[in-house]
Amino acid sequence: MTITINAADTERKSVQAGFAATWPIAVSAKENTVRFSFDWTFGPDADAPEWDIVLKNAAGEIWSNGRSSKEVRVNINDTKGLKVLAVCPKGARYEDCVDLTVTVADDDSEDSVSFSAVATKSVLTLKTQIDQEITVATDLYNLIKDDGTDKKPGVVQDVYAILCPDNLRGYIFVEGMNVDRLREKARNIKKARNFLEDPVKISEIEVYLTPLSTVEGFEEGSLIEITKGPFKGEKARVKHIDESKEEITVELIDAMMPIPVTLNGDSVRVIEKEM
Repeated sequence: MTITINAADTERKSVQAGFAATWPIAVSAKENTVRFSFDWTFGPDADAPEWDIVLKNAAGEIWSNGRSSKEVRVNINDTKGLKVLAVCPKGARYEDCVDLTVTVADDDSEDSVSFSAVATKSVLTLKTQIDQEITVATDLYNLIKDDGTDKKPGVVQDVYAILCPDNLRGYIFVEGMNVDRLREKARNIKKARNFLEDPVKISEIEVYLTPLSTVEGFEEGSLIEITKGPFKGEKARVKHIDESKEEITVELIDAMMPIPVTLNGDSVRVIEKEM
């Protein structure tokens, strides 16, 4: 019986700084004891930080690259729940990567499998004072702008984007790489509180990435006040809503003749909804 390594998932994984890419594997062999050996490279350049590489089973860690040897002997009975992990360093840059080959051998045969992982950005939630979201976002932007990370060669960019949703009070979202440095920056912003512990997925904040329609919340029959244009200050009733054009058609309350007026949704505010 020759050695075989079964890995259901060998696709390159994207992993956030401080988190691990994990690949479950299964090993079949004739001998009771096999040799695991590991070969890895960190990229994309010579300045790339080292990733932690770990071999674990159901009982815990078997081997890591913190050891002096790249090999470890493992009893085949101890390979239940076997996993290979690559832990992305907290100081990783965007698209830092690791390429890893795991070889399992006995006296008669061997088999190998390769894995790779790449560092990706994290989206963290920063808690702020209520109604100070824009102030905190602006202060954070000014802080990173003053760092000049986009102008200094070799300086790692910490923040890639700041999202301050209109309809979310007390929180903003920050996309960045080095989680520790992001937390450090937040300490220097007066009205910022703290980052929540776990990153969020893009799918969890998609609702905030799509701008709300300017006619969202309007209903036919609602009483509105016009806030822009020649009819500013006038009150009117909503007669029709065109969601595709984000326009509403209204009739002025005080007009002698019921003349329809079409307005952009952002030029009015609702005073009273139709009951």
